[in-house]
Amino acid sequence: MSVLLFFIDGLGIGPDDPEINPCAVSGMKYFSISDKSLNGPLEREGVLVAADANLGVPGLPQSATGQVTLFTGINAAAHIGRHLPGFPNESLRTLLKEHSLLLRVKERGLKPVFINTFRPLFFELPPGLQWKMSASTCSALSANLPFFNVDSVARGKTVYHDYTNEGLIRRGFDVPRFTPERAGEVLADSLHTYDLVLYEYFLTDKAAHARDMERALELLRGLDLLLDRLLERTDLSRHTVIVTSDHGNIEDLSQKPHTRNPVPVMIWGPGTACADTITSIEHITPAILGILAASEGELPCRA
Repeated sequence: MSVLLFFIDGLGIGPDDPEINPCAVSGMKYFSISDKSLNGPLEREGVLVAADANLGVPGLPQSATGQVTLFTGINAAAHIGRHLPGFPNESLRTLLKEHSLLLRVKERGLKPVFINTFRPLFFELPPGLQWKMSASTCSALSANLPFFNVDSVARGKTVYHDYTNEGLIRRGFDVPRFTPERAGEVLADSLHTYDLVLYEYFLTDKAAHARDMERALELLRGLDLLLDRLLERTDLSRHTVIVTSDHGNIEDLSQKPHTRNPVPVMIWGPGTACADTITSIEHITPAILGILAASEGELPCRA
């Protein structure tokens, strides 16, 4: 039993108003969601629950603290007393070094992976600078996991943050152009090799900050196709797929900043049994650890 955690930056549950919320536009199987969709069923016997991303701290949720919370199960905003944008600071990096989900899965003797492709520039950075990057990168560093270069995406083994590879192609890399469906197949196939797969997608947050409705809809429709193929290709009697976010943004294009809306947690597979344990993004890591423990005969949904 493996778990795929599909992290989508800046995806909240907003008003049922397609004028400002691209997620309220009908026609998508999974991402046509709004505050009217809460706690409802999803295609392919999935479940949708809402998770708080505010973490009991005033102000707008931000990426660094939200992602560290997601990837550790520790309230990072409360830990430093505020929401922090961008990349983790030293205090948050310490949390990741000691408590990251990828590290804890590896310490159990299981095989985690951060499936994103990295450009050559990353491998030229000294370790100290690599540690000053995203929470997901620090999580992989904490577990001493391998990072994958462009050759791996060319071989169909990993997925770039822009799963189409358009950004790589524009930079002159010799890689195939992926359809959403092809990217979904690569992610699904990775569950045959790894116990926990983490994939990060952040173009949604960029489109939201730009308040670009056309781009937002393009991205969401592509993600809808990707997720559909991923689920179609995955044995959901054995494997769990979880889609979630760190904070709201794209669901309200009437304004530029992040929102205090809840974020969706969409679950398919055996892990749906853990859905009622999740009310905050703090609960994602404990739920995943519980799902993996249940596959080894322990009590389900307990870290």
